[in-house]
Amino acid sequence: MKNRSEILFLYDVTDANPNGDPVDENKPRIDEETGVNIVTDVRLKRTVRDYLHDFKGLDVFILEIRDSDGNLKTKEERIADFKDNADIVKKCIDVRLFGATIAVRDKTLTLTGPVQFKFGRSLHRVNMMYVKGTTVMPSQQDKKQGTFTEKYILPYSLIAFYGIVNENAAATQGIDLTEQDIMYLLEGLWNGTKNLISTSKAGQMPRLLLQVVYKEKNFHLGELDKRIKFVSDKNDEEIRDIKDGKLDITELVNALKAHKDAIEKINYKVDERVILVSDEVEVSIKEALAGFNLSELPF
Repeated sequence: MKNRSEILFLYDVTDANPNGDPVDENKPRIDEETGVNIVTDVRLKRTVRDYLHDFKGLDVFILEIRDSDGNLKTKEERIADFKDNADIVKKCIDVRLFGATIAVRDKTLTLTGPVQFKFGRSLHRVNMMYVKGTTVMPSQQDKKQGTFTEKYILPYSLIAFYGIVNENAAATQGIDLTEQDIMYLLEGLWNGTKNLISTSKAGQMPRLLLQVVYKEKNFHLGELDKRIKFVSDKNDEEIRDIKDGKLDITELVNALKAHKDAIEKINYKVDERVILVSDEVEVSIKEALAGFNLSELPF
């Protein structure tokens, strides 16, 4: 991997909890000042790791592994699965992408990942909903009736993640991050999000994925996520579907065009239910970015 690139990834959730906060009753994370939903980079990386391991059969270092007694494998035991740090980097795609910081007795591994994501933020304010239900399974104390369940969900949240692939971080640390690794990352973002079918995450849908690959050395636009907005006639808290609004990419398109000479190519994938708008006109991504070297991602 020789070129720097930026990643813009949008997905949405409906009646789900995209990232519970364990120190706050596992409620969805919300910025109390703005009412915007937050999803951590750790959650996104977990999605990618699980997809690459479970669906692509790739070796992942940060993984939940249990022994025959149900005990989780420790850091020391996981490190012992490899000859040395170089062997970990060579075999584990998540370490090549995201780095790792591990310190156990007599062994230390500290790598800054070439791929870094900011926290994801929803493009609108959200409302949190408290849901209480019942189960047919009684508790130990009262076997005459089922117990109550409770959870917090978001009726809807359209979340934007911004990330950067830093060629310098890979080169200076001797990480052999390949173009194939980056393709696996992009596939993990898209298909991993869609295939995360758990009780709290069912219904997640990837909506937009852009990778802007630069040819100008040490250059990137930055803040791609700040250059888009979700426009709806409804109040933010009333939005329930991607078709309740339009994704305005005018500022993003103008910024890309202003730096066209620095861009080698743009890889993209757009969900068919997304309505894109540029200069107040509905457009396809091909129409909006006409003149660029475009490539639709194959997964």
